[in-house]
Amino acid sequence: MAVKIDGVAEKSRAQRAGILPGDLLLTINGREIVDVLDYRFLETERELRLKLSRGGKPYEVELVKPQYAEIGLEFETYLMDQQRSCRNKCIFCFIDQLPPGMRETLYFKDDDDRLSFLFGNYITLTNIDDREVDRILSMHISPINVSVHTMDPELRCKMMHNRFAGESLRHLYRLAEGGVKLNCQIVLCPGVNDGPALEFSLKKLWSLGEGLLSVACVPVGLTRYREGLYPLVPYNRQTAGEVLEILERWGESWKKERGSRTVYGSDELYLLAGRPIPPLEFYEDFPQIENGVGMLRNLQDEFDWALEDLELPDVPRKVTIPTGEGCYQFLNQLLDGLRERCHNYSIELLPVHNDFFGGTVNVTGLLTGQDVLKNLKGRDLGDQVLLSSNMLRAGEDVFLDDMTTQELSNELGVPVVRVGNTGEALVCAIAGLPEPASPGHNPYEASWEHR
Repeated sequence: MAVKIDGVAEKSRAQRAGILPGDLLLTINGREIVDVLDYRFLETERELRLKLSRGGKPYEVELVKPQYAEIGLEFETYLMDQQRSCRNKCIFCFIDQLPPGMRETLYFKDDDDRLSFLFGNYITLTNIDDREVDRILSMHISPINVSVHTMDPELRCKMMHNRFAGESLRHLYRLAEGGVKLNCQIVLCPGVNDGPALEFSLKKLWSLGEGLLSVACVPVGLTRYREGLYPLVPYNRQTAGEVLEILERWGESWKKERGSRTVYGSDELYLLAGRPIPPLEFYEDFPQIENGVGMLRNLQDEFDWALEDLELPDVPRKVTIPTGEGCYQFLNQLLDGLRERCHNYSIELLPVHNDFFGGTVNVTGLLTGQDVLKNLKGRDLGDQVLLSSNMLRAGEDVFLDDMTTQELSNELGVPVVRVGNTGEALVCAIAGLPEPASPGHNPYEASWEHR
């Protein structure tokens, strides 16, 4: 398969070798390039022999470089072909619960194993076959993030509305046996895959042995747009507490027998159950922090560290911070430490009711610009409104409903500032200090393990 080169990075090895945009990449070291997995895997070698074509005429380029160094080729899409869409219709799918009229990209359901390797997306394994598993094993790609939901094959078929969903669990066992590390996710639905079904799933996951790195259990998110969908109810204080009792019991058992807790409930479960977020050491190396597991505890630790380490200006300052209703109490207690230290700071934390999704979704990351505007309009907002970057599209200042931060600022009449997702960034934003620089992140770094 020939892959068209869309661009060549300036001063890169590829440019110095004379490769041009529009050339076709045919093979690397004799191996055909099908997609980004082949390219990224083969690119890691020190010595490369590229076979290319320009205007129908083949030519070859030989490169010698440090292992894992990039050569500078760019393609039209990062996958080199079309993104693979999900074949399931899960009873809890959040995309099926979106209102009409939102931007088209929000309705696309991805289930692409390549996105798991590149960006940490979760996949169901229903979209791959044995040949793809063979390719993963031959490349030693690890870890992989898998949406398990249940280890009961029959129940998995029911939950995912896919008759092959149970059978695809065999891929999970093959990957673990082949040395691939697995991070698993279970979206919990009351009365469906919790209780005895959850106990069964954890027992089966235990059998994966050292291949299992972590399991995150998160509660189903429900919006008002569920007409015609499977009848589900949200978790409440009692049912969330019952789930946590199961997870903590299994976590203690795994920690005692294998040295790692492995299974965790999300922060949202603790908030729903009215229980305190566990201490820092509970989360070990925070294996699923981007899945909302331990995120609040980590924020608390970073925030407290910043209060001790930073020299904060003692000048009058007033800021307003909108947040989801679910974490309002936790964040308000967190901010009390700064309020007590800096009496010249007025910090107004406002819980925003999520009318857009019907009030049953209370996390900060799913707030829309229109709901923030509705709750802040007409108030004395002070010097700035500080927004968690969780509310905004990655790399852009745009809410889920396509309102921009500039539009919100114009409506409110005060500057609106995007704040990074660290405790230090929050302290700096409140104090009016520049946001601390974050280290650069290579999306391939955590996903590629070439042996």
